[in-house]
Amino acid sequence: MSNQRFTSVWDAIEDTPEEAENMKLRSVLLTALKNHITRTKMSQAQAAELFGVTQPRVSDLMRGKINLFGLDALVNMATAAGLHIEMRVLEAA
Repeated sequence: MSNQRFTSVWDAIEDTPEEAENMKLRSVLLTALKNHITRTKMSQAQAAELFGVTQPRVSDLMRGKINLFGLDALVNMATAAGLHIEMRVLEAA
């Protein structure tokens, strides 16, 4: 058993650093969208209409099926929800 430490679960389970970074960003956006839907007490049908997707797609989002969502799709849904997205790029440690 390895005592290797990771800064993120994505660093531990993804095959490459690139995939891990992509999953980190997708995770943040997916969580923000789930929180927005819950906080605003929006139904899945209402969210689907707002985001321009189907209700089953919103169900996948609410169930955390992150592998079904690309970064572009999540950015588009967050923007449609009126969320403001900021990104920081830092030098690797």
